[in-house]
Amino acid sequence: MEGELRRIRGMADYQFGPGCGMALFPDDVTITHSRNTGRIRHVHLDGALLATLRPMDGLFTLTIAGAERLVSKVVDLGCTVTVMGEVAEFVAQGRNVFAKHVIDAGEEVRPGDEVAVLDPTRSVLAVGRALLNREEMLAFDVGVAVRVRRGRSRHR
Repeated sequence: MEGELRRIRGMADYQFGPGCGMALFPDDVTITHSRNTGRIRHVHLDGALLATLRPMDGLFTLTIAGAERLVSKVVDLGCTVTVMGEVAEFVAQGRNVFAKHVIDAGEEVRPGDEVAVLDPTRSVLAVGRALLNREEMLAFDVGVAVRVRRGRSRHR
């Protein structure tokens, strides 16, 4: 278990930035494995799913609970996209984020990255995959910036 914990923390540090592995995965997480391959599949904390390990590329997909944990524990989190307050309700319902609604994004956000979508008060609205990099999100007036996988209101 300790070797697996060190491994998933290292993977989270690689994917989300230094210190994110320890913030996202404390010592008392539960790791479940695939029945077919025996590989790590899900990481839970107190019964709540934090992240799923994608078998295709070995990277994590976050849940709302996992994103909230990262946002609350990591001060300079780079895997975030902040949207205007006017669209927060729509994004929380699971709608995609359009570039014209993005007011800020992490410096290192690239297309394909797993991101947490935040409102201006830093509350997690949704989690999804970035389709544009930071500069494009802030410069473009058309197009989808983040393909939302799960919104907060669908989570509860």
